Amino acid sequence: MAIRTVFLDAGGVLVTVNWARVAATLGRHGVTTSAAALAWAELHAKRRLDADFKGKLPAARPNGWTYFDLVLEHAQVPHTAAVDAAYADLRDYDARWNLWEHVPEGVVPALERLRALGLRLVVVSNTNGTLKALLERIGLAPRVDLVVDSFEEGVEKPDPRLFRIALDRAGAYVESTIHVGDLYYVDVVGARAAGLRAVLLDAADLSPDCDCPRVRSLGELADRLRDRTLD
Repeated sequence: MAIRTVFLDAGGVLVTVNWARVAATLGRHGVTTSAAALAWAELHAKRRLDADFKGKLPAARPNGWTYFDLVLEHAQVPHTAAVDAAYADLRDYDARWNLWEHVPEGVVPALERLRALGLRLVVVSNTNGTLKALLERIGLAPRVDLVVDSFEEGVEKPDPRLFRIALDRAGAYVESTIHVGDLYYVDVVGARAAGLRAVLLDAADLSPDCDCPRVRSLGELADRLRDRTLD
């Protein structure tokens, strides 16, 4: 059956951490790094986190901010009291506004292309209850059809129940829906447990051995859906 609905993870697919804000906050506390260094480190940290926990913890917001700890480790930034002080400021901002507020270049044109293909776009994401407000604030809300926030539903990926909730809300069918995410054990394994096909967004080409289709960007996803080359 042809694809009619595309589930999209938010963090790592539609948006990324605002690393410029993170670097600036660290800098105010005397910790020197750059947004570019943190963004590069994130690509490697997320793969390690995914492999280590195999989806047992929320990928984007684990307890103790393990995600950020790993990013800083890969960026060779020592964890000091100054880092903890910066974390306190970042936690406050994240709780109010959501740090995953940067829209990578190419995301908006890709969403436009996906919609031009007649696809229904549903965001299915582990987040903290601010996702809908975030997407409104950064201008992505009008570009998708539905948002399913794990905090609001009380269940997180890789639990297949979140995908089933999304299917029900969207009026979508397993056979004609795919899920696109950037973490194998959270997104791919979770989606498959709900009977969905899954695509890994692997921007840095770090998972050549994974057993599912991979794309480097949403633009590539649009190309392959147009050409029907995802299988």
